[in-house]
Amino acid sequence: MPDDARPPTRRLLLLRHGKSAWPEGVADHRRPLAGRGRRAAPAIGAFMARQELIPDLALVSTARRAQETWELVAEALPHKVEARDAVAIYEVAAKAMIDVIRKVEPSVEKLMLVGHNPGMAELALLLIGGGDEVALARLREKFPTAGLAVMDFTIEQWSEIAPGTGRLVQFVMPRMLDDGT
Repeated sequence: MPDDARPPTRRLLLLRHGKSAWPEGVADHRRPLAGRGRRAAPAIGAFMARQELIPDLALVSTARRAQETWELVAEALPHKVEARDAVAIYEVAAKAMIDVIRKVEPSVEKLMLVGHNPGMAELALLLIGGGDEVALARLREKFPTAGLAVMDFTIEQWSEIAPGTGRLVQFVMPRMLDDGT
């Protein structure tokens, strides 16, 4: 590779599931989305469509609230996106999610994870090495339900992803979309 050539950029989108309900007697894994989550997920999906933030692959936690979030987001996207159930990202630490990401095939340039906190916030903060400082300040303050972090990595394949190598491009929260942006 010539000295001035850079490896291709990979884009990682981290989406925390929408606000969930807490029905009595329902196991954590089976908790559904609450009304607020059912409204926020399509708004985030519409934002992704407008901004052309369409993943090639979505790895979705097997928890019901994450699955429902993805279904509502996906309905707003301009075309069908391959989605895979990922039990390995259900309520795990950031380093475990990095291991999942590293196994994604090189043909995937834009990857999305739909999961849970505190792991999603920890993962984003672990991976970010620079980027939009205002967005980073918001992310450090809180990674709310249906929050979306968009990061770029200058790597040839996902197996090369490492802490501190990502550039935060955007961090969007549902309350930011109330004005239609």
